[in-house]
Amino acid sequence: MAWIRILCFGILIVACSGTTPPVNSEPKEVVCFIYHRFGDSRYPTTNTPVPDFEAHLAYLRQHNYQVLNFSDAIDYLNSDKPAQKTAVITIDDGYKTFFTKGLPLLRKYHMPATLFINTKSVENGSDLMTWSDLKSAMADGIEIGNHTHSHAYFLDQPAATRYESFKTEIEQSQKIIRENLNVTPTVFSFPYGEFDLKMKTIAEEAGFKAAAAQRSGVLYTGMDLFQCPRFPMSEAYSSRAKFAEKASMSPLKVKSQQPTDFLLPANKQPVLELTFAPDNLRLDQLQCFVQGGKCSLQIVNKEKATVTVQSTGKINRRRTLYTVTVPDKKGVWHWYSRLWIDPQVAGDE
Repeated sequence: MAWIRILCFGILIVACSGTTPPVNSEPKEVVCFIYHRFGDSRYPTTNTPVPDFEAHLAYLRQHNYQVLNFSDAIDYLNSDKPAQKTAVITIDDGYKTFFTKGLPLLRKYHMPATLFINTKSVENGSDLMTWSDLKSAMADGIEIGNHTHSHAYFLDQPAATRYESFKTEIEQSQKIIRENLNVTPTVFSFPYGEFDLKMKTIAEEAGFKAAAAQRSGVLYTGMDLFQCPRFPMSEAYSSRAKFAEKASMSPLKVKSQQPTDFLLPANKQPVLELTFAPDNLRLDQLQCFVQGGKCSLQIVNKEKATVTVQSTGKINRRRTLYTVTVPDKKGVWHWYSRLWIDPQVAGDE
């Protein structure tokens, strides 16, 4: 997977209103990573060992990355600034270990980050940050983003009430953050990376610059900024070598895909059709991966770079990624992941 750019666990790429690149600007890419806990081995699927996190920051410094917070990275993508290697560090949920173990390292390396908080959890236990902690983090250059109020599994709610609940929680969280921190977040993160197309529209209409998902991949100029991919950096992915691999990825730009909905169909073996932008891809070296299983990949039209991907077995997970990687003729690897969600399967944490 050398040069596969999933930075930040998490898968759609469609042009959307408000994301047209400026005239005469060159295409730009941003690799984004997602973290939750630091040095808390009780939760390996959301924990990053502290030495690994420092190795990530050291790698970014040693390889001359421009490190931005999430909203500044969105501005950079939409600007006429020259392209340069750019990375973003995001943290979801506001666990105390970020404040005690992650933030000191960001301070040491003089790097910004974006922390997405769900306001119901602030000061709700010793494992979570307080408003005082959040103010201190902001003084150290941490951007605060909106992660709803309750961090609920909104797709478990009936459609008749889901969207009003989701909209209300965004507004409630904005109000609470404004009252306690005197800032109004301009970026959003979907809880658990789960959403449907109407929820995405609600996030857009709420006035955010962009929204982060939990699918893997690389941001790029002109993509849909309301389903931004992030590579997860939990224990299974956090070695320096794996971090370097993701940091070197380029996006696999998808011109069209079918279906466009993220919900897992009843047959639990969805066929995903993708048409890529050419980008001098070596289609003969296409690879596909399915979380927890295997996949089949077929080239439908080589001239148009259209392929289909399907799991070879039925999917029994709540969240499953289809991932496609391919090198270009210069040997640079490109990455695209697509998330499927099955609300019939109970959520984990």
